[in-house]
Amino acid sequence: MISTSKGFTVFVYVFLIFLILCCVIPFWLLIASSLTSETTLLQNGYSLVPREFSLSAYKYLWTAKESIGRAYLMSVLISAVGVSANVLMCILFAYPLSRQDLPGRSVFSFLLFFTMLFNGGLVPTYLVYTNIVNVKDSFWGLVVPYLLFNPFMVIMMRTYFTSSIPGEVLEAAKIDGANEVRCLTSIVVPMSKPIIATVGLMTLIAYWNNWTNGIYFLTTRTELYGIQNYLNDVMNKATFLQNHSNGMINARDIPNVSVRMAIAVVAVIPLLVLYPFFQKYFVKGVTLGSVKG
Repeated sequence: MISTSKGFTVFVYVFLIFLILCCVIPFWLLIASSLTSETTLLQNGYSLVPREFSLSAYKYLWTAKESIGRAYLMSVLISAVGVSANVLMCILFAYPLSRQDLPGRSVFSFLLFFTMLFNGGLVPTYLVYTNIVNVKDSFWGLVVPYLLFNPFMVIMMRTYFTSSIPGEVLEAAKIDGANEVRCLTSIVVPMSKPIIATVGLMTLIAYWNNWTNGIYFLTTRTELYGIQNYLNDVMNKATFLQNHSNGMINARDIPNVSVRMAIAVVAVIPLLVLYPFFQKYFVKGVTLGSVKG
């Protein structure tokens, strides 16, 4: 039986509380800053309690509520399509790699790992996507480039399949006449909900927070902007107005710093709402079945 000293236990609790505060305080500061007037932020900086309460940043965003709603719907659509395709590709790639009898298994594993270390660079990748794949100024330009396939996710899923799916269960299914497709759909997938939810959540965060694809691949069709790209555009316009007011309006009356905070609050809300539903699977999935009874 392992015993721990009382001092060590106190240290662990204090350390964990410190880590919790490191996670909570930035969010609290973000919300407080979004509810502070622009002038106060410029004069006094950030504070955990708004020194001068103001909703000017959210009022500024509310003036474009219809466009923001459309951008939200686009982000939901992009994330749904991207996450579904990504999870499906990971499962179809990881399951064969988890099978010890796969011909050329080491070669495929090496090619998968190699792509994590080396790539062609930004310019060649951009040229491939625009000239060969032809995703420029299209919906697929927000789904396919950089995000649709992640070797690290495949390796996580393969490790889970190898360590947490008993080989005896698959062998028994094959004796009963099940083929590989039936084993995958009826046994492996139902037993792999934690890792599938983990990969899905991590991919969802990547798609929802991504704004580089919109900058790289959307030049004219701004109606395809997701929430990140649209709110970035709103922030740029606020900065432009602040820098080119020409004395007609007070530049400090145009929310710039506070609107950035409001943008971050608006963008992070969906993830905060969804995370509790994935948490129980996420914790189990990242352990990759390392603790087994």
